[in-house]
Amino acid sequence: MCKINPMSLKSKIESDYENSLKSKDKIEISTYRLILSGIKDLEISNRSSSEKKQTDDNDIKQLIKKMIKQRNESIEIYKKNNRADLQAVEEKELNILNSYLPKQLGNDEIKNICQKTIEETNAQSIKDMGKVMAILKRNYSDNLDFSKAGTILKEILSKK
Repeated sequence: MCKINPMSLKSKIESDYENSLKSKDKIEISTYRLILSGIKDLEISNRSSSEKKQTDDNDIKQLIKKMIKQRNESIEIYKKNNRADLQAVEEKELNILNSYLPKQLGNDEIKNICQKTIEETNAQSIKDMGKVMAILKRNYSDNLDFSKAGTILKEILSKK
């Protein structure tokens, strides 16, 4: 019996790019070009490294997370400088990027997970933060914003 492989993340992005070309949406087109350019750079980097590994969906997810972080930073800057026009472009790009990752957890969910993990690891102070973060990364790598988690962990552990 033949098992059908689900579409790879890169294939899905390429397909969505083709659709954006048909719809002639300039922001979508430029966003997909940025993503595909980033993937191409990643593939070149992976091929030329000493390990010569294939670029997989996890590599692409990490790239997209980095791009999301950049968009969030830009949005904050545009908000401070009252540039609603540029902010709107960044937010549209952010929505496109977010569509390729599992739904990210909200602040309350992150706080609950951090609290539970601290209790499970019996973390007592900031010194134990690395141990807690390692478990969070192992269990929630796809849908947890680690910069938010780090801030929440510091807050909780500094009160202990």
